[in-house]
Amino acid sequence: MKRFLVVLLVATAALCARPALAHHSFSATYLETQSQTIEGEIVQFVFRNPHSFVHVNVKEKDGTVTTYNIEWGGTGQLNNTGVTRETLKAGDVVIITGAPGRNPADHRIRMVTLKRPKDGFTWGQQPGQTVD
Repeated sequence: MKRFLVVLLVATAALCARPALAHHSFSATYLETQSQTIEGEIVQFVFRNPHSFVHVNVKEKDGTVTTYNIEWGGTGQLNNTGVTRETLKAGDVVIITGAPGRNPADHRIRMVTLKRPKDGFTWGQQPGQTVD
């Protein structure tokens, strides 16, 4: 009987198990109520889990170049929206809007929208666009 209960308990746990949805808080790293837009040239696109990153060189008003680190979704989330590791290439000029990092010296943004002007590729809800 004891063995049966252990087997039943293990089987129930296995059937009821769900992937853990625990995650760090974006609001701990980013100012979620604010928005920042940058335009620049991609130097690297890191397509990986749990988050992908786009590194963009932005020419500042004073002529200096700053590299911004833009955090994006994981590979599964991006694949579901048509983004693959081949979507963005070094040298692509992009316009990115998102939540700025809490520490301005880090030059971090959590991506909300991306636009590549050369071919009109867009990702995310663009300004003026409504969700059906």
